[in-house]
Amino acid sequence: MEFTKLVPNVFYDDISVGLDLFVGCLDFTIGYDDLESQDPCCVIDSGELSVFLIQNKEFAEKDRPELRLHTTDIEAVYNKVKLTHSQLLHPNLNAVTLRPWGAKEFALRDASGVCIIIQQWQH
Repeated sequence: MEFTKLVPNVFYDDISVGLDLFVGCLDFTIGYDDLESQDPCCVIDSGELSVFLIQNKEFAEKDRPELRLHTTDIEAVYNKVKLTHSQLLHPNLNAVTLRPWGAKEFALRDASGVCIIIQQWQH
């Protein structure tokens, strides 16, 4: 058995909050767009990564995920986020910090509570 990609679903009461986080802040692009339908959704991509954003109030109320994104240049990502979307920096991890497990990290949290931890592992 072989798998090639894991694509998480992230539910939002208002999908524009997710688009601001992933597309506006983290430079993902919209690969599939059904935003004008009765049940708005889209697939956003960054290189080989994909996330399915779905507007669904019921599911959004049940689950606010925490996702981790690995990078090879955490300082560049942090500087871009701080310059353009500093309001999304998580109050508990709002600066690049070397963690005891050997990764540099900072975190983002959108208005709905979705948390993304940006990591760069030290090898």
